[in-house]
Amino acid sequence: MNGISEVLAGGSVRSVFQPIVDLDSGSVVAYEALARGPRGELERPDLLFAAARAEGRLAELDELCRRAALRGAVEAGVVLPLTLFVNVEPEVLDSAPLEELLAISVDAPGGMQVVLEITERAIGTRPAELLATVTRLREAGWRIALDDVGADDLSLAFMPLLRPDIVKLDLRLVQQRPGPAVAEIMNAVNAYAERTGALILAEGIEDESHLAVARALGARLGQGWMFGRPAATLNPTLPVSSLDLPPAVAFTPQASPFECVPESTPLRRSTKPLLIELSKHLEREALRFGSTCMVVAAFQEAKHFTVSTTQRYRELAERTGFVAAIGEGLSAEPAAGVRGADLPADDKVRGEWDIAVLSPHFSAALLARDLGDRGPDLERTFEFALTYDRDVVADAAAALMARVLPQDPAALEALRATAAGLPSAQPTQAGPAHRTRETDSERTLRRALAATANGVTISDVTRPDQPLIYVNTAFERLSGLRAEDVIGRNCRFLQGEGTDRDAVKRLREAIADGREIRETMLNYRGPERTPWWNEIYLAPVFDDTGRVVQYIGVQNDVTARVEAEARLTRERERAEAYAAEIEQLAWRDPLTGVLNRRRVQEALEGTILHSQMSDTGAALLYLDLDGFKGVNDDFGHAAGDELLRVTAERLRARLRRGDLIARLGGDEFLVILPGLDQASAGVEGRRVADELAAILSEPVRTGRGLARVRASIGVSSFPQDGSGFDELLHAADTRMYAIKNANRSSGLH
Repeated sequence: MNGISEVLAGGSVRSVFQPIVDLDSGSVVAYEALARGPRGELERPDLLFAAARAEGRLAELDELCRRAALRGAVEAGVVLPLTLFVNVEPEVLDSAPLEELLAISVDAPGGMQVVLEITERAIGTRPAELLATVTRLREAGWRIALDDVGADDLSLAFMPLLRPDIVKLDLRLVQQRPGPAVAEIMNAVNAYAERTGALILAEGIEDESHLAVARALGARLGQGWMFGRPAATLNPTLPVSSLDLPPAVAFTPQASPFECVPESTPLRRSTKPLLIELSKHLEREALRFGSTCMVVAAFQEAKHFTVSTTQRYRELAERTGFVAAIGEGLSAEPAAGVRGADLPADDKVRGEWDIAVLSPHFSAALLARDLGDRGPDLERTFEFALTYDRDVVADAAAALMARVLPQDPAALEALRATAAGLPSAQPTQAGPAHRTRETDSERTLRRALAATANGVTISDVTRPDQPLIYVNTAFERLSGLRAEDVIGRNCRFLQGEGTDRDAVKRLREAIADGREIRETMLNYRGPERTPWWNEIYLAPVFDDTGRVVQYIGVQNDVTARVEAEARLTRERERAEAYAAEIEQLAWRDPLTGVLNRRRVQEALEGTILHSQMSDTGAALLYLDLDGFKGVNDDFGHAAGDELLRVTAERLRARLRRGDLIARLGGDEFLVILPGLDQASAGVEGRRVADELAAILSEPVRTGRGLARVRASIGVSSFPQDGSGFDELLHAADTRMYAIKNANRSSGLH
């Protein structure tokens, strides 16, 4: 039996090679090197790497596997025109020795084109190291493939940043029934491929039906048992041709995001309030794109990452794929789910205000440089650029990501690796005779768990009702119960009447799916049932067969934070209500609730600008009530006011949701009809005007009796009658008076 030490000492790792074919020609264009251990229990790669990870020797194994892949490929004959695909473990990016590997590929007989396969897990775990590795390998002529795209939305979020030459679709996209998620992935991947020329490779093709799906997804390359299983030698009967990749991506890392701004870009200046609003707008855009979007921002100093900012970024982390915030004094996780980094005082980014938002279908960045004002904080001046250029945004995001600290999975990995054999501090049904001797590492782990301020639990999901099998001292304090009172029970005893049922449902679904999940929910402490807010993080533990056997829970009392956020929310709602009231007074007619004269010009100018950008037309209707003065004289001004309110209500009832209504004063109204066909905007406007005239001629019941008026409506249209407010208003006004005079002449006034 060979252990991992014997495997590493003897170098007994080999590679097998699986063909990658051009789907159009059927020719083999590349082989992927897949690691295998020696015959026995460590032959399978998942067990091999798990053993190395458990012994802390993953870097050694990864280096050995890549060396075996390159040398084995040369021996097997993977030389030009063939290409070799190799993999890298994300956790060893900072220690992976690349020089020897580069030399092997460069000196290979007949040359060798190498593609490095990476996953979204790599950049999510160690962004700085991965970007540095990718840059170095690109300089040496290696190409990059993004693997398992579609297995996680994060791969789509990072795709524009990594700029892969090849996008490998996860085999589930080919083998499972299409659904909305497949359509979203296909949309994003094909947009990227169309924009960059990258090739799409579909994995898991085992039969003709899989091949048809792969082609429909846009794949030009394929891999799977239909073309050949992994083998130690190449199949000499298969035709061979070269893999034609798009031109290599030229990428030079910049010292800071602001330095990514092209010299031709006009720079603007502003004080801090405008930059705050621009940043919030980009954050809102990121929320629209959800889990396929990444957000990276620089805040200069930790004091600028305020309570309200923390709340916004926590929401971003919950709803988008990846979020990072860096600044002097910021921690590795400045908010739940947010990656962070502390900036040295001499770092160029320390003097910048940056936010980059990147997704498959959207890119934007605010890149600003502090001009060094010493006045009040809100009056500080920045020089800035707002760009939507995808390459500039990606470069800026890369400059920030190069500073993000690696995610430290040590504690969680230790828990996952040892939880199955972790001796319980409390008696179990198995009894002492079935316990194994506690090792030094297990004893150290137990002491660490006992000392941590966070509550830690382990539950056995293979047993009925998934009981707790371990809790630490901190959890006893949080729950208000002793360990012996909770071991063997499901942790639902923490829940109560006020616990969010939807949050509980999400937890159960995640456990059923074997996923990690983070939720904040109301729990209850001790026999007194004292309410407290619990930020809980659950992570699955797998056995050697990949089955979920346990769940680790980490709990944190965030009651103070939740209550502070609730107070902030109430204050914000109160402020928004005040703002809405102020807007109502400033921009709305107090009698009818429609826009007032001050607002209508801005509204029409906005409509014209949108029409110019979208090649659509618009119509302006100038409306005057004939006989309104008589209503005031005969029935009184209260009846006249009621008539004006009914007029506004009738206009709203007839018009579309996006149409705009304004009262200019007295009995005069304006109606703006956007989104019309340019050629027929005038005709459509007159048709609507005729309908409105008929509706408004119907009598209105007031407190003094029935009031009757008629409407004279003049119509102008964009672009036929002009492209400015004054031109369109004058044309509509002139036509309105012409109609009014015609009504007088015919006795209809």
